Amino acid sequence: MNIEARNKLEMFFSNYNKHKYKPKELLIRADEEPTGVYYLTDGIVRMYAVSSQGEEVVINVYRAISFFPMAWILNDLVSHYYFEAVTPVTVTKAPKEEFLKFLKSEPEVLFDLLQRIYKGLHGYFLRMEYLMSGTAQARLIAEILIYAKRFGSEEKGKIIVGVKLTEKDLASQTGIARETVSREIHKLKDKGLVDFDKNILTVKSLVGLEDELMAL
Repeated sequence: MNIEARNKLEMFFSNYNKHKYKPKELLIRADEEPTGVYYLTDGIVRMYAVSSQGEEVVINVYRAISFFPMAWILNDLVSHYYFEAVTPVTVTKAPKEEFLKFLKSEPEVLFDLLQRIYKGLHGYFLRMEYLMSGTAQARLIAEILIYAKRFGSEEKGKIIVGVKLTEKDLASQTGIARETVSREIHKLKDKGLVDFDKNILTVKSLVGLEDELMAL
């Protein structure tokens, strides 16, 4: 987010109260109309659905700086998704109508939002491509690349993903069995491409991982 757009957002949301949530605490429940626009300034929030088998399926992960739920904000759609704090979270909540007036009066902020939406869509398209036609290994690598590019920070030539993940998380997002995820991660470890320890995913070679995907 560019500095000018960020400053305008901060100024707008400074008129409203901040709210704090603990890990595992729900910000928004499925099928309930939100009580306002959530502006995430600290922490990580996951958006998930519950399948007919009772399994949680992660749809998206939000980090600061972001706001949600956009489908409700822009199209007045109440979703069947849950929004849950992954880490300690701080948000500021503003009335939807006031936020929409703000967006319409600030084209720079609106353009920045559009850029972020399409950047996110790029990851969704990649995920969809491999979910529909890729092997289990290709689907897993594509998901790891999405996380590395969205939430990764470089440290000593490696990329540390700043969101804690479990094999179960990766399984639900790729549509493959947890046992298969475990096996495929072991293969990537043996090739020196990733490390996965205590729910922390590390990409040792982003280029190598991309080459591995292209070769499948």
